[in-house]
Amino acid sequence: MTKKAVVTQLRQHEKYERLIAATKNLAALATAVAHPCDETSLRGALDAAKAGMIEPILVGPKDKITDLAKSLGLDLAGIDIVDVPHSQAAADKAVELVRTGKAELLMKGSLHSDELLSAVAKRDTGLRTGRRISHVFVMDVPTHAETLFITDAAVNIAPDLMAKRDIIQNAIDLYAGLGLGTPKVAILSAVETVNPSIPSTIEAAALCKMADRGQITGGELDGPLAFDNAISPEAARIKGIKSPVAGQAQILVVPDLEAGNMLAKNLSFLSNADAAGIVLGARVPIILTSRADNVRTRMASCAVAMLLAHSRRAKEPIRT
Repeated sequence: MTKKAVVTQLRQHEKYERLIAATKNLAALATAVAHPCDETSLRGALDAAKAGMIEPILVGPKDKITDLAKSLGLDLAGIDIVDVPHSQAAADKAVELVRTGKAELLMKGSLHSDELLSAVAKRDTGLRTGRRISHVFVMDVPTHAETLFITDAAVNIAPDLMAKRDIIQNAIDLYAGLGLGTPKVAILSAVETVNPSIPSTIEAAALCKMADRGQITGGELDGPLAFDNAISPEAARIKGIKSPVAGQAQILVVPDLEAGNMLAKNLSFLSNADAAGIVLGARVPIILTSRADNVRTRMASCAVAMLLAHSRRAKEPIRT
């Protein structure tokens, strides 16, 4: 079998397929879609609706949305549209729909992530909780056996120790909420030993001790770990690292946004990985898609948010 055939065989999205399949018997959730005014965001919302994942409420300039749908041959029959004049108004209104209980999920359309998240983060009218808002890439890497969670590569630029505590807890709660069990969490740095010259190694050690003391719960933590010995059992063996996490990590916690963004994009463009995106720490899961996302990735993002929302619903009803 040729190398190309092997890669093609591996790249069948079986990890995403399992996530999507897990939503089949769940009720679709009302989802406020902020400013779906380009083809990818509008088509993505309607595809997720056809799959029975969401009941979209399209929030944006009504004429622009209907004209776009007509030009693309998309059917908006039965779809609610809330007419607002521009993208920032769409972000504010979509957040309001969640606050008032008319939607259980929030989905980014064709507006900047900062516009949507600034509406989410407003103290009096947003969707803040006691947790730091953070982002997780749920990555389907064809050459890696397990789904990899990478956090935070999109929201927190240079998180401090306590922000990292929330970032890790958000990711652990997501992993558990998807029914995947207890995750192995690797806190990444350039090296796997504590070095005072590399602050991220000291923070990694502190975070592991915080987990020992119950300040982070629900996962097995180890760090600092370098990327190779976090995901490769052979690399961990060669380095002599004895740990239940080394070589088997399922959640990768990066030192800062730059490192995380480069890691996720390297996997996407060099390993043909797909990266579903979700924002956590708000009152509801936020589906954060990119214009470059393919249909399968958008569907996976919706599946992740849907599964998490249903998991939360089973534990505690949403308070409005």
